[in-house]
Amino acid sequence: MKTRVWRTALILGLVSAIGPFAIDMYLPALPSIGESFAASLNLVQWSLIAFILAMGVTQLFYGPLSDIMGRKMPLYLGISVFGIASIGCALAPNIGILIALRALQGFGAGAGTVIPRAVVRDLHTGPDAVRLMSLLMLVFSVSPILAPLTGSLVVRLAGWRGVFWTVAGAAAVGIALTALLLEETRPAPLRAQSSWSSALGAYGRLLKDRGFIALALIGSFGMASFFIYLANSSFVIIDHFGKSPTVYSLFFATNAAAFIGTAQFNGALTRRYGLRRVMGFAIHGFALAMLTLFAVTALGVDSLPVMAALLFVGYAFLGMIMPNSTVLALERHGAIAGTASALLGTVQMTGATFAMAIAGLFANGRPLPMVGGIAACALIAFVLVKLALRDAEPHVAAPEATR
Repeated sequence: MKTRVWRTALILGLVSAIGPFAIDMYLPALPSIGESFAASLNLVQWSLIAFILAMGVTQLFYGPLSDIMGRKMPLYLGISVFGIASIGCALAPNIGILIALRALQGFGAGAGTVIPRAVVRDLHTGPDAVRLMSLLMLVFSVSPILAPLTGSLVVRLAGWRGVFWTVAGAAAVGIALTALLLEETRPAPLRAQSSWSSALGAYGRLLKDRGFIALALIGSFGMASFFIYLANSSFVIIDHFGKSPTVYSLFFATNAAAFIGTAQFNGALTRRYGLRRVMGFAIHGFALAMLTLFAVTALGVDSLPVMAALLFVGYAFLGMIMPNSTVLALERHGAIAGTASALLGTVQMTGATFAMAIAGLFANGRPLPMVGGIAACALIAFVLVKLALRDAEPHVAAPEATR
């Protein structure tokens, strides 16, 4: 049983990591892309925003499709589109075409984002789902920990275009893993009961579910805090603090490791204290760390070690918020897991992307605008927990789903 759980987590984690790999590996290349195309900081950031926004919105398509066709066929479609668009990005002649192809790349990446969450819900609920989700995040951590380091090495050896040839190769690996090792978890009778009209009806019901929307928004602003960091950190650390892309990659990896590492305690903590209690504790720590970072930065402390320490603590707490909010949001929607996962992902990613775009209007390559945006997202997430989640129904464990 343990072997099967680990195999499932390994496959889902690696498939899930393909899209984020195209984000995290890309980050060290942002300054050099701006120089190559003589593009402004804001315009270069839009090559990141276009990818994330498309990856979020297209989950509304892949979720119902995976309920209707099963989990594997939409993965083939999405990863194939991602791979073809990656090749196009490697050949892009200007920043405008690069942004358009990054959007197409994000369209493909949406499949790898939404479908693994639905597979987790197909198999488990409650603390068992948290355990599998946390294991998935452990495998998923290969992207935020290793991708920036890999990206800085590729940029040094082959320029920024080499990054896209590399992620095209990752797409080929993803298709192979899906074909050879991933089992179909959506039973045929459930597929027969699903349709696009039922998906639209399900979206309507989900939008009226206050608890679902609250949890989606909490995850959205948690994710937004990380997206603002993604869009700005390379300019802050490489240009403002004068560090190399390799040092930046190490800095980024430590924060990602904090996020992923604490997620691994979720299974034990939620079994003992419950999902809501753990998330309530984590949101306090997350908000406190990020607001402290904003306060010391606003007071004139321009220190990379101070910023690194507080970001490490804040993102460690975020690692307990994200998987728990996802499991809680999907808990009561097993019959439409793909559709629910799609709406959850779209709310989270589009909200986070718009927050990143707004923060980008104030970006100047210095730490204060970045940490201000991060702190604002942490504060909003904290308020949402206090105002919206406190009146939600307590979790009642559902029986484990079977295939």
